[in-house]
Amino acid sequence: MDPTGELLAEAPADGGLTTGAVARLLGVAPTTLRSWDRRYGIGPAARQDGRHRRWTGADIAALRHMCALTSSGLPPAEAARTVLAGTPGSSEAPRPAHASRASGPLPVGRARQECRGLARAAVRLDAPALDELLTAVLDRYGLPAAWDEVMMPVLHAVGRKWESAGERYIEVEHLLSWHVSGALRGVAAGRAPAPGAGLALLACVPGETHTLALEALAATLAQQGLPVRMFGAAVPAGALEDAVRRTGPAAVVLWAQSRRTASPALVARLDAIEWGVRGARRRLVVCVAGPGWAGRQPPGARHLSGLADAVDTLGTL
Repeated sequence: MDPTGELLAEAPADGGLTTGAVARLLGVAPTTLRSWDRRYGIGPAARQDGRHRRWTGADIAALRHMCALTSSGLPPAEAARTVLAGTPGSSEAPRPAHASRASGPLPVGRARQECRGLARAAVRLDAPALDELLTAVLDRYGLPAAWDEVMMPVLHAVGRKWESAGERYIEVEHLLSWHVSGALRGVAAGRAPAPGAGLALLACVPGETHTLALEALAATLAQQGLPVRMFGAAVPAGALEDAVRRTGPAAVVLWAQSRRTASPALVARLDAIEWGVRGARRRLVVCVAGPGWAGRQPPGARHLSGLADAVDTLGTL
């Protein structure tokens, strides 16, 4: 059964889906659906009690056609005229002459329904829909599950798509990454850090620019009241050593996306740092994370296998 059929099977007995459910299904902001209904007449054929929108399978098919046309570059007004005229067409909508790039579906596989909606919004470069969908999944699942089960699968799907399509889809990845980053930064911190709680420094190794996984970790630690300092992309080795000596952290997490950037020598340099008065010297725990460290465990480092493992490990230090 396709996703529309699954959702309609769960719809209320009086028939149809709510606007919010359709928005999640198609990856369109609810405000966009209401705007299409109000401006162009692309709306449900009937309303419950004459007021509340309830979208049927036929209504959703028209919306899919509308989404496909606008994703291919057709202006909304022209796309709406095509849909309302009943021009034959499936989700494989015709490309307008001025459209320069393909915008096909992303390969999210058997993922949560929200993944498909987020992927469709990303391909359409629909920034308002991305913000609404990301806020909704964070509210519904909480940060760790939203990251592991929705955000990360879609980010991986975008990466696989542009790797197989030359330079196409880079704009999709950049837009999606920017909005995921904004959603993570917007997560409210939890309680104030407890006195004496161990500080964690988070940094990408030199030459590494992929920060989103560390941003998810930083937001989760802050939510749980654990002190954290996020340094972001491509931090020079000397700057990291200086930060360790200035802050005296319990741990530092080094993220490497590729084996090329993963640096056992940097792990050794940080692991050798000591601070404090003579007789009560302290050292930090060096943790490594990311696919760049797969299959290699630098001496003196702990390997973090994912967000949940990282939070658990750092929470015990």
